[in-house]
Formats: sequence, C-alpha cells, structure tokens
Amino acid sequence: MRPRLSAAAVVLAALATAGTALTTAAAHATPGRHISAAAYSRPHQAQAIDARGPGVFPHSVDYDPHSRRFVVGSLAHSTISTVSTDGTVRTLVDDKRLVSVQGVRVDSRRNRVLATNVDYGLADRSSPSTKLSVAGVASYDATSGRRQWYADLNKVAGDGKQHLLADVTVAPDGTAYAVDQLTPTVFRIDRHGRASVLLSDDLLAGTVDIPNFLTGVGATAVAWMPGDFLIVAKADGSLVRVPTRHPEQAGAVRLSTRLSALTAGIRVLPDGSIAAVSSGLLTGEAAVVQRVRPCDHWKAATVTVTDSVADPVTSAVTAGPRGSTYALSGGLAALLMGRPNDGFTLRPVDVG
Repeated sequence: MRPRLSAAAVVLAALATAGTALTTAAAHATPGRHISAAAYSRPHQAQAIDARGPGVFPHSVDYDPHSRRFVVGSLAHSTISTVSTDGTVRTLVDDKRLVSVQGVRVDSRRNRVLATNVDYGLADRSSPSTKLSVAGVASYDATSGRRQWYADLNKVAGDGKQHLLADVTVAPDGTAYAVDQLTPTVFRIDRHGRASVLLSDDLLAGTVDIPNFLTGVGATAVAWMPGDFLIVAKADGSLVRVPTRHPEQAGAVRLSTRLSALTAGIRVLPDGSIAAVSSGLLTGEAAVVQRVRPCDHWKAATVTVTDSVADPVTSAVTAGPRGSTYALSGGLAALLMGRPNDGFTLRPVDVG
C-alpha cells in the first residue's frame, strides 16, 4: 500500500485531466447529476476566498469562531496556518515534528487546534525511507501555536503496518478520535495526549484504489455526534456509525444512496445532519456537495445533492462565518506535479 511516486506520471496526468474536466463539467451540468450553484441561495455575505498562501497546499480546513479565521494544515510543510476572510494567510504553528498535516480540527472550548501528522513523501522534509511511516496527532494552543502534546499512533497500533491518518474530531469532553485510511482503525486520544485503539473492524476496511498512488483507501473523514458516537465517512461513499462507549456495536449506516466517491470531507450541520463533499479526483467530474439527514439515531440516512464545486480536487468542507459552509481546493494537483502555487481557494457552497 505504498504510494509509487516514482511512477506518478499516470496520476499526474489524471489530475491534470480532472482539473480541466471539473470546470467543463460544472459548465455543462445536467439535471440530477451536477446542480448549478446559481440554483441555490447561500448566506447573503458568503464570498469565495482566494487565500494568499503560496506553497501551503492545504488538504483540510476548520473554522475557529473565536478568532473568526479558518485554520488549515499543509501537505508540503510542517505548518498550520490561519486564513482571514480577506485571504490573508499567517503561520500559526511551525513544528518540525510535523511532516505533512492531513487533518485539522479546532477545539474552540479549549482554545486548541488538533492536527494529524502523515508522510506521503510529498513534503519538503520527506525521504523515500519515511513514506507512510509517520502517524501522529498533535495538539496546539490556538493563540500561541505552542505544542501541548504529540501522540505517536504508530507506536499505539503496534502492528507494523503503514498508516495514514485521514482526519480527527473532538468530543465535548476533549477526547479526540482519529481515523486511518490504510487500516480499519479508529484511535482514541484523551485530553492529555494518551492514546489507544478504540476500534479495529473490517467495516472500515478500504476498497478504493487511486492508481499509482494509494491502494485500499478506507476512512477519509470522521465527526463526533451528539449521543456520543462517531460517523466515519469512507472513500467509497459509505458511512459507519461507531458508538464510542460500545465500539463493538459499530455498524454501517443504511443510506438512501451512497455518497459520491471519493468522499473527501464532512461537516456536522446545526440540525444534526451532515454536509459531505466529494473530491472529483477519480471521476474527472465536478465535486459534489450532499446533505445527509439521519433516521433512527443515524442507523439510516437519506442523501440528497445540494451543490457542486468546479475547483479541482476539492478535499474538505467546513463551517464559515454567519452560518455559511465552505469547500476547500488546496492545490493537490500542482503539488503532485512539483509545481508552485499562488494560494488556494475556499468557496461557499449550498448545503440545502
């Protein structure tokens, strides 16, 4: 399950094609498949944010309601940055313990930022010997950027396998939960950074291959839900419900239709439903935004399409100011091709 970056030409060509196809698909969307953004109303003042952060290449984003800024990680550097609504990017964390930051989560109750540390072999500090050998979660003060703790989840897993921590979420009591793309594992980390395996179950096993890059991609996003359970999104468009107190009772959510693959990110909405966004990476089509409404305490759910995103390789969705929702396009295609970028885009989307 190692990424064969020496043979990445196929993936790069696919990404370049996808970037063109996404714009074309948005322009020629057909009813029932690609829904024009103009067909939906969004919060009145929500505007696209062209972030001025060259070389940041974020894969994830969260919103800090206290500072009224977005928080992003970097696949290319050991940094976490804040993004103002005017597009100004400022470095919050520069921690050499980090290689690539895959997921970020703001814990506003404790004024901290959680981040997952991975190594695709893409960052400026990577080497062939470290690819997929890094798997950790770190906690940082959201004001000073000071590291509070670091949990090495490779050591916790103790299985000798490759791990790729896709996302992290946090419960109201401060317990964090991280999901792994390459093994069917959910990790639990307490407020002091003490970690354990919450669940290892084939329900979370990966079935999606990204040609010449990754095989067996499973969990891509996770959210804590009221009632003390997790919703885990998988790349194949399925969802898994994991009770945190009884993880052995985990089960697949019965969906009216699967989410669009590759499912890239989810956001819990104020009414307890979820907004999900696909990446458009494998299809070459516009990324799709979907609303997932639960039934029977998330044992089942209905799925409807609410919007599409023309930006290439969308990778995350988050809350924004005044009730808005934003999707992130962080420049993954340029990063894989070894090209610089001028910044990245946060675009408001409709969630129905």
